Amino acid sequence: MSNAKRPTKEITLLGRGYIIACDTGEEAKLDRAARYLDRAMQGINAQSSVLGSERVAIMAALNITHELLEALDEHRAGEANLNRLNDRLEKALAKTRQSSAQ
Repeated sequence: MSNAKRPTKEITLLGRGYIIACDTGEEAKLDRAARYLDRAMQGINAQSSVLGSERVAIMAALNITHELLEALDEHRAGEANLNRLNDRLEKALAKTRQSSAQ
C-alpha cells in the first residue's frame, strides 16, 4: 500500500467548506453528489432553521436514502417486468419454431 496521500477536493455544504479525499478523475462525481446533498440540506434547513447542521445532515441522508431505495425498488420491478416479457417472447418464439418444423 502506498504512503502517498490521496488527492482532496473542497466541497461546500450549508455554506461551510469541507476537504474530502477524492480519487483522480472522480471530482465531477463528487461535485455532483455534493451539490445534490447541499440542495437537500438547504431545503431542510429552510423549513426549520432551528435544527443544527448535524441534524440537517442526518435528515438529508435519510431522505436521500429513501429516494435511493424507492429508485432501486422501481428498477427491480422494471427488471421483473422485462423478465416476464422476455419469458413470454421466448415461449411465443418456441411455439412458432415448433409450428414451422411440422
